[in-house]
Amino acid sequence: NEQSGEIEEEILGTFVHYPIKLAWAITIHKSQGMTSHDVVYKVRKILHTKKIGHTGTLDPIAEGVLPLTIGQGTKISQFIVEKEKEYVAELSFGSKTDSFDRTGQIIGQVDKIITEDELKKTLLLFTGEIDQVPPIYSAIKVDGKKLYEYAREQIQVEIKARKISIHELELLHFEFPIAKIRVACSKGTYIRSLCNDIGEKLGTFAHMTSLIRTKSGPFHLDKAISLKQLEALSSEKIEQHLYPMDFPLQHLFRVDVQPYSAKYLLNGNPLIQKNIVQNINDIPLCEKVRIYLHDEFKGVGLMENKDDYRIKPLRLFTNQ
Repeated sequence: NEQSGEIEEEILGTFVHYPIKLAWAITIHKSQGMTSHDVVYKVRKILHTKKIGHTGTLDPIAEGVLPLTIGQGTKISQFIVEKEKEYVAELSFGSKTDSFDRTGQIIGQVDKIITEDELKKTLLLFTGEIDQVPPIYSAIKVDGKKLYEYAREQIQVEIKARKISIHELELLHFEFPIAKIRVACSKGTYIRSLCNDIGEKLGTFAHMTSLIRTKSGPFHLDKAISLKQLEALSSEKIEQHLYPMDFPLQHLFRVDVQPYSAKYLLNGNPLIQKNIVQNINDIPLCEKVRIYLHDEFKGVGLMENKDDYRIKPLRLFTNQ
């Protein structure tokens, strides 16, 4: 589904040596018609590595930014999935589908013409923190079972609304019955549900007809590479499209370990003030941090207070 950061996918296997030791990720421009699993499979073959994951799937109907984790980078996916996403979506007014997009069955139609002014005013109602009910065709689990499994079996199930945030909602183009919108949103936002809800708020129906993810955290569409382009590149050229592991973690506080505390860190011990260059009292409790040694990224830690302020290592990388 197009939900921001809903699923982490990791394909396990023996890591085959690749000359890019510090690579964390590559950003693929996924095309329509492919699943996120299809993309992972193809990149595995191109990069000659079996351990690749992605941070948030895209439906086959969707295209755009799909960051893939590589090698040890799969171990930090959990620390980056909460970053904001941005989409450009097209919706069509007048009909409702069971999946909230053009791939579903039409289950309702309304003959009502809306104006651009009405649409702009309605979009304002969906900005900020709102309650959103996910679509039935989604991978969210209820009682241990995915919603789309209930849908396929035609079983009724209660779907609870969830809090999401729409930071920006801009009308890019409107020519009834088609509208194109740009959405900057939080983790957990379903663009299909948003399109459906916009239609209902206007007293009509609407469903999503296309979706492009233009941003996923720090990864942008203009820096993404297609599978066709990737296949044509040499190893040296591929290296230019790879990101270091700490690139998507720039939103976390940085701490540098004192050189004399190197062994202490690499043994996985909690770090107190004497082990850290920065003043750790400036870091809020429960905040995650990036850990560096000799200016080299070594992992992720958590600021906590156990009788004293300290940083507990959550994930360390001793051999990159």
